[in-house]
Amino acid sequence: MLKALCQSLCLVLPLVANAQPASVVFLNPGLSTETFWTSYTRFMQAAADELGMTLQVQYSERRADLTLTQARAILSAPQRPDYLVLVNEQYVAPEILRLSRGTGVKLLLVNNGLTASQRLSIEGQPDKYAEPLGTLMSNDEQAGFQMLHLMLAQLPRDAGPVDLVAFAGVKTTPASQLRVEGMRRALADFPQVRLRQVVYGGWNRQRAYEQAKQLLERYPATRLVWSANDQMAFGAMQAFEEAGHTPGRDVLFAAVNSSPEALRARIDGRLSVLMGGHFTLGGWAMVMLHDDAHGLALNRDGVRERRIPVLQEIDQAKARRWLKLLERDDYGVDFRRYSAEGRPPGYRYPFLASPVEY
Repeated sequence: MLKALCQSLCLVLPLVANAQPASVVFLNPGLSTETFWTSYTRFMQAAADELGMTLQVQYSERRADLTLTQARAILSAPQRPDYLVLVNEQYVAPEILRLSRGTGVKLLLVNNGLTASQRLSIEGQPDKYAEPLGTLMSNDEQAGFQMLHLMLAQLPRDAGPVDLVAFAGVKTTPASQLRVEGMRRALADFPQVRLRQVVYGGWNRQRAYEQAKQLLERYPATRLVWSANDQMAFGAMQAFEEAGHTPGRDVLFAAVNSSPEALRARIDGRLSVLMGGHFTLGGWAMVMLHDDAHGLALNRDGVRERRIPVLQEIDQAKARRWLKLLERDDYGVDFRRYSAEGRPPGYRYPFLASPVEY
């Protein structure tokens, strides 16, 4: 009798242990008041709730030192999460990979992957760093390229030479660098466009406003303003409006992000080009981590670094639709529908191949 009871318990206990929800901590590099990063968190939380996972988010308020302090505390705690999701913002990833070695915590990079030099350094010291499960990045270079093409499509074919100024984020953010690289690549298709200057606005509205005032004095004929995010675009827009320009008419603005303010500006034409959707990357990461926790390894296909086409053009109709979806806690997304659970072995996540429409 006792032997039979022990055998029953041995069968049940693993099931109980496996029933624990997968736990995830996300080191959010943004400000806790920043629309893009709070939207990113909301989408991740919606995925976690629907998939039965626990999610804790810690904001670093754009401070690399705080990100590392948070990582040390998480990785040295008696109770550690199953997964740690991080962004290689300001190049913090290698140190976190070093800290995580031997902790049992699985790492996933999102948005900003390792740079080429970081990768080489880590590969040369395999005993020093943990190997992350993988990296999910958005199509930043292609988005930067497409933005300029969409801007030029709105100018008359015989417009002649046209001046362009550009606002990048920060030098230590790979996503910002890639968007600028895409914009520069597109310049080869438009010899009539004169790129006057690229400035680093630090993703900040006020800083971009002050920079734009100086750029206008230097290049008063500017007709195109390309911006790596919406806040810098709005800062620049304010400076141009104060100088008597009308956004969408005598000067065209392009930006990245799908904040309510950006969506409304796209609807009313003040933003002539808008790319958005990369706030979903964390949610798709949660889907893949959920499957990993259920025995469907995230890198089961041997691919560790993925670039997902989440950044897409937002026209006026899509902007109106997205504004309504932002009012919903779940963004209108059925996350379980994207899971690989119960799918054939060759199942491929839809969001890996093409943008998910809302």
